[in-house]
Amino acid sequence: MRLAWCITGSGDKVKETVEVMEELKARWGGSLEVHVYLSKAGAQVAKYYGLDERLRAFDSLHTEKDANTPFLAGQLQLGRFKALLVAPATGNTVAKLAAGIADTLVTNAAIQAVKGFVDVFVMPVDLHEGEVETTLPSGRTLRLRVRREDAENARRLAAMEGFHVFGEPREIRGVVEGLMGG
Repeated sequence: MRLAWCITGSGDKVKETVEVMEELKARWGGSLEVHVYLSKAGAQVAKYYGLDERLRAFDSLHTEKDANTPFLAGQLQLGRFKALLVAPATGNTVAKLAAGIADTLVTNAAIQAVKGFVDVFVMPVDLHEGEVETTLPSGRTLRLRVRREDAENARRLAAMEGFHVFGEPREIRGVVEGLMGG
């Protein structure tokens, strides 16, 4: 099974997400192909968190040049991937998806995937209004506010056809198991 995995510019939950994806790749071996696509900000975050080498260990690694380069949207519509995973997804990415704005690699790929009947699984970092704590690469804890508007965008996205929204990296296990057929 081929999975396209997009990483946006959120440091929150990125390390945990990479760990889950590494675990799934090890478990399923060659039965699971994971092709990684970094947004421009996602590439910066991956470098900041020291994840570059770990991401290179997946089946392929691509970085956004513009909304159509690499041409992930076309590959999704042609059925070259069973699904698209966007994890973690920034509030900006979720807001654009909820509004139907397709002006980045990730938002264009996701919207075009849904148009092509390919399921899109999204893990917003701003899912529930309130406060969250995240860990910086230095190990320091950072407290952040999830705004009502960002949580509302995540709820709007969850109600849209073709999009499946979840909140924690561990939930990716169930997503992949479902896609793998059990």
